[in-house]
Amino acid sequence: MTNLRFQGRKILVTGGTSGIGAATALAFSREGAQVVITGRDVDRAADVACEGEGTAGRILFLQCDLRDAPRVAEMVDFAAETLGGLDIAFNNAGYQEPRALLHEQPPETYDTVFDTNLRAVFLAMQAEIRHMLAAGGGVIVNNGSVSGLRNPNEGLALYCASKAALLSMTRSVALEYAPRGLRINAVSPGRVETPMMRDAVAGDLAKVAEGLPARRIGRPEEVAAAVLWIASEEAAFVHGHNLCVDGGFLSS
Repeated sequence: MTNLRFQGRKILVTGGTSGIGAATALAFSREGAQVVITGRDVDRAADVACEGEGTAGRILFLQCDLRDAPRVAEMVDFAAETLGGLDIAFNNAGYQEPRALLHEQPPETYDTVFDTNLRAVFLAMQAEIRHMLAAGGGVIVNNGSVSGLRNPNEGLALYCASKAALLSMTRSVALEYAPRGLRINAVSPGRVETPMMRDAVAGDLAKVAEGLPARRIGRPEEVAAAVLWIASEEAAFVHGHNLCVDGGFLSS
Protein backbone atom coordinates (compact mmCIF):
# COMPACT_ATOMS: atom_id res chain seq x y z
CA MET A 1 0.00 0.00 0.00
CA THR A 2 1.38 3.42 -0.98
CA ASN A 3 2.22 5.76 1.86
CA LEU A 4 0.43 9.07 1.33
CA ARG A 5 2.00 11.12 4.12
CA PHE A 6 2.07 14.17 1.86
CA GLN A 7 -1.34 13.88 0.21
CA GLY A 8 -2.28 17.35 -1.06
CA ARG A 9 0.77 19.03 0.45
CA LYS A 10 2.24 21.89 -1.57
CA ILE A 11 5.98 21.61 -1.99
CA LEU A 12 8.85 23.52 -3.65
CA VAL A 13 12.10 21.74 -4.55
CA THR A 14 14.90 23.90 -5.93
CA GLY A 15 17.46 22.22 -8.15
CA GLY A 16 14.90 19.51 -8.79
CA THR A 17 15.89 18.44 -12.29
CA SER A 18 18.54 15.85 -11.39
CA GLY A 19 20.27 14.02 -8.57
CA ILE A 20 18.98 14.46 -5.04
CA GLY A 21 16.48 17.14 -6.03
CA ALA A 22 14.83 14.99 -8.68
CA ALA A 23 14.75 11.94 -6.41
CA THR A 24 13.16 14.00 -3.64
CA ALA A 25 10.55 15.59 -5.91
CA LEU A 26 9.55 12.17 -7.21
CA ALA A 27 9.38 10.74 -3.69
CA PHE A 28 7.09 13.56 -2.56
CA SER A 29 4.90 13.12 -5.64
CA ARG A 30 4.57 9.37 -5.06
CA GLU A 31 3.24 10.20 -1.60
CA GLY A 32 0.56 12.50 -2.94
CA ALA A 33 2.25 15.93 -2.95
CA GLN A 34 1.84 18.75 -5.46
CA VAL A 35 5.42 19.70 -6.31
CA VAL A 36 7.07 22.58 -8.15
CA ILE A 37 10.67 21.91 -9.14
CA THR A 38 13.08 24.58 -10.33
CA GLY A 39 16.26 24.45 -12.37
CA ARG A 40 17.83 25.57 -15.61
CA ASP A 41 17.67 22.38 -17.69
CA VAL A 42 14.31 22.16 -19.46
CA ASP A 43 14.95 18.72 -20.94
CA ARG A 44 15.87 17.13 -17.63
CA ALA A 45 12.90 18.81 -15.99
CA ALA A 46 10.61 17.29 -18.60
CA ASP A 47 12.04 13.84 -17.80
CA VAL A 48 11.36 14.30 -14.08
CA ALA A 49 7.82 15.56 -14.70
CA CYS A 50 7.18 12.65 -17.07
CA GLU A 51 8.43 10.16 -14.48
CA GLY A 52 6.07 11.77 -11.98
CA GLU A 53 3.04 11.10 -14.18
CA GLY A 54 0.93 8.33 -12.78
CA THR A 55 2.00 9.02 -9.21
CA ALA A 56 -0.46 10.08 -6.53
CA GLY A 57 0.67 13.70 -6.90
CA ARG A 58 2.10 15.84 -9.69
CA ILE A 59 5.28 17.69 -10.63
CA LEU A 60 5.42 21.10 -12.31
CA PHE A 61 8.54 22.91 -13.52
CA LEU A 62 9.70 26.51 -13.26
CA GLN A 63 12.88 27.47 -15.08
CA CYS A 64 15.01 29.60 -12.77
CA ASP A 65 18.66 30.47 -12.27
CA LEU A 66 19.10 31.03 -8.53
CA ARG A 67 22.15 33.20 -9.14
CA ASP A 68 19.70 35.79 -10.45
CA ALA A 69 18.80 37.31 -7.07
CA PRO A 70 15.63 39.19 -8.10
CA ARG A 71 14.23 35.95 -9.52
CA VAL A 72 14.51 33.99 -6.30
CA ALA A 73 11.58 35.60 -4.48
CA GLU A 74 9.59 35.52 -7.72
CA MET A 75 10.26 31.77 -7.93
CA VAL A 76 8.87 31.16 -4.45
CA ASP A 77 5.87 33.41 -5.08
CA PHE A 78 5.16 31.59 -8.36
CA ALA A 79 5.29 28.22 -6.64
CA ALA A 80 2.95 29.35 -3.87
CA GLU A 81 0.51 30.96 -6.30
CA THR A 82 0.54 27.95 -8.65
CA LEU A 83 0.04 25.43 -5.87
CA GLY A 84 -2.33 27.54 -3.80
CA GLY A 85 0.06 27.77 -0.87
CA LEU A 86 3.39 26.46 0.35
CA ASP A 87 3.66 23.81 3.04
CA ILE A 88 7.21 22.52 2.52
CA ALA A 89 10.33 23.82 0.80
CA PHE A 90 13.46 21.82 0.06
CA ASN A 91 16.24 24.27 -0.80
CA ASN A 92 18.44 21.83 -2.65
CA ALA A 93 20.14 23.69 -5.51
CA GLY A 94 23.89 24.02 -5.15
CA TYR A 95 27.11 24.65 -6.99
CA GLN A 96 30.58 23.21 -6.49
CA GLU A 97 33.57 24.99 -7.95
CA PRO A 98 36.14 23.35 -10.25
CA ARG A 99 38.97 21.99 -8.11
CA ALA A 100 41.79 24.45 -7.51
CA LEU A 101 43.86 25.69 -4.61
CA LEU A 102 42.45 28.81 -3.00
CA HIS A 103 45.04 31.20 -4.43
CA GLU A 104 44.17 29.94 -7.91
CA GLN A 105 40.42 30.54 -7.64
CA PRO A 106 39.19 33.65 -9.49
CA PRO A 107 36.95 36.03 -7.51
CA GLU A 108 34.00 35.31 -9.80
CA THR A 109 34.09 31.67 -8.68
CA TYR A 110 33.67 32.80 -5.08
CA ASP A 111 30.65 34.85 -6.17
CA THR A 112 29.05 31.93 -7.99
CA VAL A 113 29.55 29.49 -5.11
CA PHE A 114 28.24 31.80 -2.40
CA ASP A 115 25.47 33.30 -4.53
CA THR A 116 24.14 29.80 -5.24
CA ASN A 117 24.80 27.97 -1.98
CA LEU A 118 24.12 30.72 0.54
CA ARG A 119 22.61 33.94 -0.83
CA ALA A 120 19.98 32.13 -2.90
CA VAL A 121 18.94 30.06 0.12
CA PHE A 122 18.77 33.21 2.25
CA LEU A 123 16.53 34.91 -0.32
CA ALA A 124 14.41 31.79 -0.85
CA MET A 125 13.91 31.32 2.89
CA GLN A 126 12.83 34.93 3.29
CA ALA A 127 10.06 34.41 0.73
CA GLU A 128 9.18 30.91 1.96
CA ILE A 129 8.92 32.10 5.55
CA ARG A 130 6.59 34.95 4.59
CA HIS A 131 4.19 32.53 2.90
CA MET A 132 4.39 30.01 5.73
CA LEU A 133 3.87 32.59 8.49
CA ALA A 134 0.79 33.86 6.67
CA ALA A 135 -0.53 30.29 6.53
CA GLY A 136 0.25 29.56 10.17
CA GLY A 137 3.10 27.09 9.70
CA GLY A 138 5.39 25.19 7.38
CA VAL A 139 8.58 23.21 6.98
CA ILE A 140 11.90 24.16 5.37
CA VAL A 141 14.71 21.71 4.70
CA ASN A 142 18.08 22.98 3.45
CA ASN A 143 20.51 20.71 1.66
CA GLY A 144 23.87 21.03 3.34
CA SER A 145 26.85 18.70 2.99
CA VAL A 146 29.26 16.79 5.16
CA SER A 147 31.80 19.11 3.54
CA GLY A 148 30.36 21.86 5.73
CA LEU A 149 31.47 19.87 8.76
CA ARG A 150 34.65 18.19 7.55
CA ASN A 151 36.43 18.86 4.29
CA PRO A 152 36.95 15.58 2.41
CA ASN A 153 38.36 17.17 -0.76
CA GLU A 154 41.36 19.35 -1.50
CA GLY A 155 40.58 22.21 -3.87
CA LEU A 156 36.99 22.78 -2.75
CA ALA A 157 37.48 25.31 0.05
CA LEU A 158 34.77 27.65 -1.24
CA TYR A 159 32.14 24.91 -1.43
CA CYS A 160 33.02 23.71 2.06
CA ALA A 161 32.88 27.24 3.49
CA SER A 162 29.53 27.98 1.85
CA LYS A 163 28.00 24.79 3.23
CA ALA A 164 29.33 25.48 6.72
CA ALA A 165 27.72 28.92 6.58
CA LEU A 166 24.47 27.40 5.32
CA LEU A 167 24.33 24.97 8.24
CA SER A 168 24.99 27.77 10.71
CA MET A 169 22.28 29.92 9.15
CA THR A 170 19.85 27.00 9.25
CA ARG A 171 20.36 26.49 13.00
CA SER A 172 19.96 30.18 13.74
CA VAL A 173 16.82 30.59 11.65
CA ALA A 174 15.33 27.44 13.16
CA LEU A 175 15.57 29.01 16.63
CA GLU A 176 13.99 32.24 15.42
CA TYR A 177 10.92 30.62 13.88
CA ALA A 178 10.24 27.53 15.98
CA PRO A 179 7.97 29.57 18.31
CA ARG A 180 6.11 30.81 15.22
CA GLY A 181 5.09 27.40 13.96
CA LEU A 182 7.86 26.77 11.43
CA ARG A 183 10.24 23.82 11.45
CA ILE A 184 13.59 24.41 9.77
CA ASN A 185 16.25 21.71 9.45
CA ALA A 186 19.00 20.49 7.16
CA VAL A 187 20.18 17.26 5.61
CA SER A 188 23.85 16.76 4.81
CA PRO A 189 24.67 14.14 2.20
CA GLY A 190 28.05 12.50 2.04
CA ARG A 191 29.34 10.66 -1.02
CA VAL A 192 26.15 10.24 -3.04
CA GLU A 193 26.20 9.36 -6.73
CA THR A 194 25.01 12.54 -8.41
CA PRO A 195 26.35 14.52 -11.40
CA MET A 196 28.01 16.97 -8.99
CA MET A 197 29.72 14.22 -7.04
CA ARG A 198 30.99 12.48 -10.18
CA ASP A 199 32.48 15.78 -11.35
CA ALA A 200 34.12 16.45 -7.99
CA VAL A 201 35.60 13.07 -7.11
CA ALA A 202 39.07 12.44 -8.45
CA GLY A 203 39.71 8.80 -9.20
CA ASP A 204 37.70 5.62 -9.26
CA LEU A 205 34.34 5.60 -7.46
CA ALA A 206 34.99 2.08 -6.21
CA LYS A 207 38.09 3.32 -4.41
CA VAL A 208 36.10 6.20 -2.93
CA ALA A 209 33.54 3.69 -1.67
CA GLU A 210 36.27 1.62 -0.02
CA GLY A 211 37.11 4.61 2.16
CA LEU A 212 33.60 4.77 3.64
CA PRO A 213 32.50 2.63 6.59
CA ALA A 214 29.48 1.51 4.56
CA ARG A 215 31.84 0.49 1.73
CA ARG A 216 29.57 1.96 -0.92
CA ILE A 217 28.44 5.22 -2.47
CA GLY A 218 25.01 6.50 -1.45
CA ARG A 219 22.01 6.84 -3.76
CA PRO A 220 19.95 10.01 -4.24
CA GLU A 221 16.86 8.09 -3.16
CA GLU A 222 18.43 7.47 0.24
CA VAL A 223 18.88 11.20 0.80
CA ALA A 224 15.34 11.79 -0.46
CA ALA A 225 14.04 9.37 2.18
CA ALA A 226 15.80 11.43 4.87
CA VAL A 227 14.31 14.66 3.50
CA LEU A 228 10.82 13.18 3.51
CA TRP A 229 11.18 11.96 7.06
CA ILE A 230 12.44 15.26 8.46
CA ALA A 231 9.72 17.12 6.52
CA SER A 232 6.98 14.81 7.80
CA GLU A 233 4.85 14.89 10.92
CA GLU A 234 6.95 11.99 12.19
CA ALA A 235 9.65 14.59 12.85
CA ALA A 236 7.31 17.18 14.36
CA PHE A 237 9.60 17.76 17.37
CA VAL A 238 12.78 18.12 15.29
CA HIS A 239 14.02 21.73 15.00
CA GLY A 240 17.42 23.04 13.92
CA HIS A 241 18.82 19.58 13.25
CA ASN A 242 21.34 18.53 10.60
CA LEU A 243 20.62 14.96 9.50
CA CYS A 244 23.76 13.47 7.95
CA VAL A 245 23.28 10.80 5.29
CA ASP A 246 26.89 9.83 4.75
CA GLY A 247 27.52 6.10 5.01
CA GLY A 248 29.40 6.69 8.26
CA PHE A 249 31.87 9.20 6.77
CA LEU A 250 31.77 11.60 9.72
CA SER A 251 32.23 8.76 12.19
CA SER A 252 35.38 7.46 10.54
